[in-house]
Order: sequence, then structure tokens, then C-alpha cells
Amino acid sequence: MKARGAVLFEPGNPLEVVDVDVAPPRTGEVLVKMAAAGVCHTDLHVMQGKFAAPLPAVLGHEGAGIVAEVGPGVTSLRSGDHVVPLWRLSCGRCEYCRRGKPALCVEGTRIRNTGRLPDGTSRLSHRGREVKHYAGVSTFCEYSVIPEAALLTLDKEVPLDRAALLGCAVVTGVGAVTHAARVQRGDTVAVFGAGGVGLNVIQGAASAGAATLVAVDIHPSKLDLARQFGATHTVDASKGMSVETIRSLTDGRGVDHAFDAVGSPDTVRHAFDVLARAGKLVVLGISKEAVSLPLGPLVFEERQILGSFYGSGRPRDDIPRLARMYQDGRLKLDELLTRRYPLEQINDAYAALDRGEVARSVIVFD
Repeated sequence: MKARGAVLFEPGNPLEVVDVDVAPPRTGEVLVKMAAAGVCHTDLHVMQGKFAAPLPAVLGHEGAGIVAEVGPGVTSLRSGDHVVPLWRLSCGRCEYCRRGKPALCVEGTRIRNTGRLPDGTSRLSHRGREVKHYAGVSTFCEYSVIPEAALLTLDKEVPLDRAALLGCAVVTGVGAVTHAARVQRGDTVAVFGAGGVGLNVIQGAASAGAATLVAVDIHPSKLDLARQFGATHTVDASKGMSVETIRSLTDGRGVDHAFDAVGSPDTVRHAFDVLARAGKLVVLGISKEAVSLPLGPLVFEERQILGSFYGSGRPRDDIPRLARMYQDGRLKLDELLTRRYPLEQINDAYAALDRGEVARSVIVFD
């Protein structure tokens, strides 16, 4: 079948919306009609050439859709089910899956690195040329073939454009609070970067009962959102970053937890510098750049540095829990969704993201 998809042919170029050939699902695979796909910085990094990915590829990893067809051997899904793709498949057998770290799964990592499905082939092509599956899900396509093991059913009462956000920004941000930092009631928190992921760190920390919650960003509009999501204080970093300013909000003590949702050496260093004794720095932002940190406070003050990937938990369990929180009015998704774009305007959506105009946007399909 033919489907419109946003393909990255070469890094440094815009996405091209073209007709892609989508082959039928094979054993253990599912054809999903995408309803919405999140516009995330991770894809932008690939587009800009900051991170490598097998190309050409249909990008997109955050999304939600409806099962259109199931392949042979599929037992957990049926036509009409509402699903969220899990962009890091977990096999359930490798050492990382057994240790409760499914995002680090060996098979899921291989799919990410090859752009091919578990059998080593692709279901996508363009003019006879193989097109890769980005992160194994390729949500920027009207139809996508995805392994059964990389799909999660969701309550049909959750609107699909909001459900899409659960698959990356929300589970990554809230999960970092819950599983990596383990923020407790009364803790003090600083969050560097109030974009799609950072806002979810903020609302996760607020839900956990953080007493002082400082949001740092260079965009005043995002700081306004941060206050809506639970920040008690905001710092406009466009006017200069002052570690002393943040520490003063805790009477000079520093914060128990700092989260970097930007991924630049400067923000990581500032996040480290605002930590209290025994404080934790959780890094969610990604970059290929090296970071220089002083060993003195790391050792003498027992500060900790943690990386957090995909929320550091079990997305198959966490995403349905987050969906229930949204349905109960305990999780902000409506406020997170800033704009909707048709697929043909996907490059406009990424330009707005790069300018810092949005919290989270989605591509919507007819």
C-alpha cells in the first residue's frame, strides 16, 4: 500500500513528505494507522546531523494510532485497538530486561541502530529503495508496521493526540522523577529546560510533593508554562545564569535534585553546581559533547550524577498509569499540547520547536 510519510534522506536537509510503499505486516507484526505523532527534539537532532541514524528513514518515535491489521501469530492486539508505540522494543529475555531496564534491551538497541525490524528487514521503501524504520516505529507516516512487542494498548477514552505525548515526553520526564531521582515530599528541585520533557519533570516533581521547585529556561513563555505545571520559582536564563540565585532560593543550601533536560555542557555544569550535599543530578538531555565537572564536591559532598533514559522505568507499566492519572485530572496533557500540524507542515513544526515557541506539538493525520 501507499502512505504519505516524512523521510529524512540526508542529515542537514529538511524532511521530505513523499509517498512511501508500506508492505503488509509479517509474523508478529502489526499495521498501525497513525493518528498523531509528537514533534520531539530527538528527531531534530537526527535531522541536524547531531546524532546518527540509519538513513533514509521515516522519522518519528512519539505517537498513537489505531490497529488496522495484524500479522500471523499476533495474539495481544486486534483491529481497532488504540495503541501507543514503544520506541525501544524490549525482548523480555536479555539481561537488561530481566533486571527491569527494558529501555536498555539488546534487541531494541539493535533495531534502533539498524533501522530494521527484528527479522532484519524493512517494510518501507521509496521508488524501490529501502527506507528504514526510525526507532522501530516511524510514527511520521500515515501507516506504519510495528512489532507486536513494541505496541501498548490504551483506553479508547484517552484522545489519541494526547495519548501520543505519553509515549516519550511524559513518560521520560515523570519517570525521571519517579524512578531515577525518587523525589520525596518536601524535597527541593531545580529543572533546567522547560520544554516538553522538562515540563513533565516539573509536574512529576510537583506531584511527588517537592517543596521548592525551580524552573530555568531562556524563554519567558516556557517559564509561564512551568508555573502552570507546578514550579514555585522561575529563573530567566536569557538574562544570565546565576548559580547563586538558585541556591538563594534554598537559603544557600542547594537543591536535593537537579534535572538537566537540555543536554548542553553549560546546563549540566550549572545543574551540578546548584546541588546540595548528597544531591542528585539527573541528566535527560542528550549531546555528543563532553562535560567537565569538579571532583571535589562530587567526592567530599557525595553528590551523584545519573543518566535517565525513557523514564528509567518500565514504559509498558508506566504509560497506562500515566494515562489513568490524566483521566483522573492528575496529569496535564491538554496544557502540554501547544499546536497541531498536518503532515505536510512538519518542517514548520520543527522550525517552531527549534525557536522555542512550543511546549509540545503533534502531527495529526486525517
